[in-house]
Amino acid sequence: MASLIDPLITFVSTHLALAYLTLFLAALLEAVPVIGSVIPGSTIIFALSALVPGGELELQWVFAAAIAGALLGDGSAFWLGHRQQQEIISSWPLSSYPRVVAQSEAFFRRRGPLAVFFARFVPPIRAFVPIIAGALGMKPPTFFVVNIPAVLLWAPAHILPGVLAVSAVHRYAGLAPHGRLAKHYWILAVMIGALVIWLVSRVMGRRRDAADPGLQPDQGKP
Repeated sequence: MASLIDPLITFVSTHLALAYLTLFLAALLEAVPVIGSVIPGSTIIFALSALVPGGELELQWVFAAAIAGALLGDGSAFWLGHRQQQEIISSWPLSSYPRVVAQSEAFFRRRGPLAVFFARFVPPIRAFVPIIAGALGMKPPTFFVVNIPAVLLWAPAHILPGVLAVSAVHRYAGLAPHGRLAKHYWILAVMIGALVIWLVSRVMGRRRDAADPGLQPDQGKP
């Protein structure tokens, strides 16, 4: 994974306009059903956040790009499900992933609106719950009332670990607070951020399994 993302980080660090676009697309594609299960959107966001302390990227625009992408991705998936209703669940490409669809549907039926909130932090159902919520008749105002706060919490959980990790390196290793040094420490940012998200996902996953003892996580590729 690092061999694929490292060139991307190096490239966007010299094309800063593309960095914000990359953040936006990473957050958006991560929310798209099926595609979101294979796109390393979270890792890309972690990595790019490491460019903030060095001055390459502005924190407020990093937040804006990630939040906008996630909201658009979730909202588009929900509206697609809302328009197609349950027909979308049995249609391609969702029909090719019956286990994760069944898992997401069971989670939504069990938790209702709260499923939309918690699913944003739990892969792989993060990419499936919005479209299923729409397909199963969730009202649009209810969806967005729950989804928007979830995204506003999800973005800092993905961005701040990378920012704080590289800031700590700058401070305690005596590195310059500006310049392009931050791009060399994105792996550290990814590791710390991934640990935080993994712990949150682990706790939520255990609570989900405890509430739904018959629902086992999908161990294979979707």
